Amino acid sequence: MRLLVISFFILGICNAASGQLNFNQDSAYNFTKQQVAFGPRVPGTPGHSKCAQYFVKKFTQYKAKVIVQRFEADLYDGKSVKLQNIIASYNPDASKRIILSAHWDTRSIADKDSLNKNSPIDGANDGASGPGVLLEIARQLSEVSINPKLGIDIIFFDGEDQGEPLGYKLTRTIENAGKIWWCLGSQYWSENPHQKNYKAKFGILLDMVGAPNATFYKEGGSMQFAAKYMNMVWRIAQKNGHADYFINKKVPGIMDDHIFVSNDANIPMLNIIHFNLENEDNFPAYHHTHEDNLQTISPITLQVVGETILLALMKHGL
Repeated sequence: MRLLVISFFILGICNAASGQLNFNQDSAYNFTKQQVAFGPRVPGTPGHSKCAQYFVKKFTQYKAKVIVQRFEADLYDGKSVKLQNIIASYNPDASKRIILSAHWDTRSIADKDSLNKNSPIDGANDGASGPGVLLEIARQLSEVSINPKLGIDIIFFDGEDQGEPLGYKLTRTIENAGKIWWCLGSQYWSENPHQKNYKAKFGILLDMVGAPNATFYKEGGSMQFAAKYMNMVWRIAQKNGHADYFINKKVPGIMDDHIFVSNDANIPMLNIIHFNLENEDNFPAYHHTHEDNLQTISPITLQVVGETILLALMKHGL
């Protein structure tokens, strides 16, 4: 049985130079809800455009330096799409930096569903929950004095979820041999960072972090590239009473944005992502279906993840 009482380790206790960090689960939920209200955030749609504008407005409101990294990428079917990585930086001149990231686009098809397979999904969890948590963290950062020696970059990667459908037979050519059609935003950013010679100590990726009773295991790619930091985050979560969420067990690696940041940008990044080991593909039942709506979102889970990240930032000098 899970404890439904939210830890008070942060509440009223965690200070950042001056002021207090009080992660608000209702605020994180509302940020998630607002994204879903724009409709599916599929690149090239009105919902995608409106959501990008919303992010820029909120990050600006929360006193970050905002960069919109626009680029064009090819899709698995030969079409091209215009994408936007959105970067919000705190203390942009500090040499010690930490990345907090998530993808913000949503799946253009529901290829794991039995109905309406060709329709885009809401992506409440797989797309909106990570940015929902990070917008609340940005709101927190705007209300305190951050250690000037520590820089924080919140990066919303676009084009993560636009890969080929299940069972799709890719046409390989000399030009696209070895091309990966997922994680387009992180692939681009890792080769073209928003600042020349950009470096960061480590990064944390959030993906599907809002479901009730979510289980976050130690994903294999994170343990390969960022074991030191993954173990640190899991220790913090477990010490803070969240051992039922952050499971101390390694599982196979998956292709996600953190792999490209770790491998191509040489910045160790760990992935906090919901696994369901009872399913054959280890993904939750709502994954890439129309069930990924606001019913999949628990404010309590958003709180668990958000306060864990704030504690990790404090451990590294916030």
